[in-house]
Amino acid sequence: MALIQIAWGEENVALLDPLSCDLLSISELFESEIKFVMHAASQDLEVFSRVCGSVPTKLFDTQIAAGFLGLSTPSLGILHQQYLGIDLPKEDRMTNWLSRPLTERQKSYAASDVRHLIEIYNFQLNRLNELDRFSWVEDECRLFLDRESVRRSPDEAWKKIKELRRLKGKSKDVARSIAKWREIEAARLDVPVRRVLSDLAIISISQQIPRSIQELEKVRGLEKQKIKNGTAQSILEVISKAPTFPEESKREEIKSKNVDIRAAVALVTAYIYQLARDVEIDPSLLGTRNDIEALISGDMNSKLAKGWRGKVVGEVVENILGGKVSLVFDGGNRILLEPRN
Repeated sequence: MALIQIAWGEENVALLDPLSCDLLSISELFESEIKFVMHAASQDLEVFSRVCGSVPTKLFDTQIAAGFLGLSTPSLGILHQQYLGIDLPKEDRMTNWLSRPLTERQKSYAASDVRHLIEIYNFQLNRLNELDRFSWVEDECRLFLDRESVRRSPDEAWKKIKELRRLKGKSKDVARSIAKWREIEAARLDVPVRRVLSDLAIISISQQIPRSIQELEKVRGLEKQKIKNGTAQSILEVISKAPTFPEESKREEIKSKNVDIRAAVALVTAYIYQLARDVEIDPSLLGTRNDIEALISGDMNSKLAKGWRGKVVGEVVENILGGKVSLVFDGGNRILLEPRN
């Protein structure tokens, strides 16, 4: 972490230098009733967790909120343009933020990132209240904080990389062990996890399971960087000692009772995509294919069976699966629901 930008009130902006000041006091603010407005907070939360030992207990993520207003994972610059008609400066984006002292130009650029963030929050808040969706965003931000809390656990670190969920057997055991090692090593070195090992490297290692330094150096994601011998040996040791983890088989057991659900998944996916278009919500916020499969298979822990998603999607999906409605095209590239006798 090279710089922290904080804005509050109407015009107040502060730049904190983590290289020269104690940031532990920020944890007191995190644990208070203050709501923190952040954009695409995942990486920031990881850093704050390492540096301050805690993260905000109340969070409003403007990127998450934008998904409920029709924008799919927009950058902060896009929100400034869309909501406020402001173009953020770009020329200092790739500057060296570890250099000291920072120039006035660097400080101005850093401040611009947060100067209007409260305005963006207020714009989104008003629009969400008009659409009666503010509680949806609150629920999603709460779930996001819960997921990030779990994901920061070394034992759960492999879940950060969705490609690893598809692996089986020894490859999955190695993936979980390497991801855990990366998390612990990053904490020891006080650096972001991707500075230790990239996601691509973990995926490739898990698929290929190298047994020597020569094989490790050929792994995709590592071929262009020189691995320190001690690091290479540590990785190989983690691979050789990877324990056999029990399979997370609950969802698979549910699926096995109804082996071919592809047609139902296709219908529900089409409906959810159309619904997202109609109400201007990022489709990924409503549900992923895994969420849809879980719901159709009868898993009541599916996101689509609970909370605001259950209210928006649940009843109609039940009618689709029960044959009470049909999906039809209206001739204008839209999918409609029609009741069936």
